[in-house]
Amino acid sequence: MRDKLEHLENLGRKAELGGGEARLEAQQAKGKLLARQRVSLLLDEDSFVEMDRFVTHRSADEGLADKKILGDGVVTGYGTIHGRLVYVFSQDFTVFGGSLSEAHAEKIVKLQDMALKNGAPLIGLNDSGGARIQEGVVSLGGYADIFLRNTLASGVIPQISVILGPCAGGAVYSPAITDFVYMVRGTSYMFVTGPGVVKTVTHEDIDMEGLGGADVHASKSGVAHFAHDSEPECLAAVRDLMAFLPQNNTEAPSSRESDDPHDRRDDKLLDIVPDNSNKPYDMHDIIGAVVDDREFYEVHKAFAGNLIVGFAHVGGHAVGIVANQPAFLAGVLDIDSSVKGARFVRCCDAFNIPLIVLEDVPGFLPGVSQEHGGIIRHGAKLLYAFSEATVPKITVIIRKAYGGAYDVMSSKHIRGDVNLAWPTAEIAVMGPKGAVEVLFRKELASAEDPEAAAEARVENYKTQFAHPYIAAARGFIDDVIDPRTTRPRLINALDMLRNKRDENPRKKHGNLPL
Repeated sequence: MRDKLEHLENLGRKAELGGGEARLEAQQAKGKLLARQRVSLLLDEDSFVEMDRFVTHRSADEGLADKKILGDGVVTGYGTIHGRLVYVFSQDFTVFGGSLSEAHAEKIVKLQDMALKNGAPLIGLNDSGGARIQEGVVSLGGYADIFLRNTLASGVIPQISVILGPCAGGAVYSPAITDFVYMVRGTSYMFVTGPGVVKTVTHEDIDMEGLGGADVHASKSGVAHFAHDSEPECLAAVRDLMAFLPQNNTEAPSSRESDDPHDRRDDKLLDIVPDNSNKPYDMHDIIGAVVDDREFYEVHKAFAGNLIVGFAHVGGHAVGIVANQPAFLAGVLDIDSSVKGARFVRCCDAFNIPLIVLEDVPGFLPGVSQEHGGIIRHGAKLLYAFSEATVPKITVIIRKAYGGAYDVMSSKHIRGDVNLAWPTAEIAVMGPKGAVEVLFRKELASAEDPEAAAEARVENYKTQFAHPYIAAARGFIDDVIDPRTTRPRLINALDMLRNKRDENPRKKHGNLPL
């Protein structure tokens, strides 16, 4: 028995060496952590249980028969984050460049199946050169097996992709299907075709960072939800995210205790919104004033800044926050912000996370590029997402709620549960100036002093329409509140809606305007 145990220990040490000392050192020389180091940072201390340490590839082509390495380039297993079960795979770039073989794919697929059966999150740490060319279509089939399970698990268990090296070609589509994508500046890249192919086909000269680096995907393409400066910082952020997510779609997200009083009123809220409704302010100031301990976990921070989305705790409840940002493009909705918001709303709805909407929206962005780019189709995604969502939905109209954007931002008409407004709310078909120009165009054209006449009409319009009380009289707004009471009113609503039950009509699935 002792001899056999010694053999087992030797094999275990061999598996931990990955591609060998030289390649391990080369990986670290690039400023990258090793596959098992990443797992250790991600999971609770000493909680990782590795599976399939001794799996090797089965290919004999191109001299591979004599190059079998234990684990075949991916570390798989399970452990805990904040004491809760998670499954994790970590690709090892020191073994065949982390390339995906049939055996490599089978290890990931086995983990995906276990995560789905046991209702626990799956986290993938990606660092791979792509498909193992020597295995041809078998490797491509392995990717497809992974993609299928990503799709079947979508909305059932949280799936998180952490890009810690290259992720190219077909490999990018697994992260693209998952719920959240993290990247690290300077070391992680995502693209369908690399710089060499791009130059050959389109004659565009660009490097890997410019084509598919972390900041490109976090700010321009929207592929990445988060970009971090280092791997430890990135993995710590993933751990933070898990505090807001349930284990699966049958559970509610866990609550969190806080010393922040539930009845806290904040006088600063009286001074954030300018008296002049055309002046900007930072919606983050309002978010910080109402959430527990001023802690807000922002998602997609660098992408479509006119809409803010992210997670927080309010009165201990984990919530998703969707807020217009008047400090960026006046908070208008455009193509990117609509897609960003729709994706986030659907994620929260899938995982039973209540939604809080802080609204200050002048409408949808006009322009030829927006119309030709499909603002109708993309704007409908956000409308669809809010309409479809059955989680508790609480909306607070801070200032502007104009036109169709009023409807879209979780209005009472699309099943908003609690809809509140500050006294500064302006709920109307359009802004006063635009309305006056449409309604009184002929009168203003013939006036002796068009500017003075327009100003008088604008003031009259504001008095008649640019306030929350017509909507309140109709029951479209449940209450007009003192801004200082926003936090306690939100907590009260969340407590009241804790056991909300709502259903959509039975169907295979809806036809979301993609």
